[in-house]
Amino acid sequence: MVIKTDPCIFTELKIYPGRGSRFAAKDGKVHFFISSKARTLFHQKIKPVKLTWTQASRRFNKKTKIVDIQKKRTKRTTRVQRAVVGLSLEDIKRKRSEDTATRDKTLEATKKELKDRNLKKMQAKKADKTKNVKAAATKAPAPKAAPAPKAGKGKGGKK
Repeated sequence: MVIKTDPCIFTELKIYPGRGSRFAAKDGKVHFFISSKARTLFHQKIKPVKLTWTQASRRFNKKTKIVDIQKKRTKRTTRVQRAVVGLSLEDIKRKRSEDTATRDKTLEATKKELKDRNLKKMQAKKADKTKNVKAAATKAPAPKAAPAPKAGKGKGGKK
């Protein structure tokens, strides 16, 4: 369990709950004092650096060891290139290094290839259609029989 402590405004010592005294100044600031000695010295405007027993004087005269809290050094992340599904690393590097002119040429070539392929498909479909139409014209159509009425109950009603 953590106990809330306040520092003394004069001595900078920890004040535990139930100890010390508070002083509210005219300007609204609240000061915490560890003892009446610290309170009277504060009101006499005596500087805590001049008194050897305060933390401020110990810090001023380099009596306490100041612990340098060094920043935790974070490891810098290194960028690693990996292959994407469907593309190898060499292909990615090649595409990144090529200039716009070559990219445009390859794009035009693939477009042309696609158009040619689609054109061939369309021609094959037309040829199939004409074959089917000729074959259907040579065969005689069979007469269609009228559908028989369904037996059973109509919609709704008890089942």
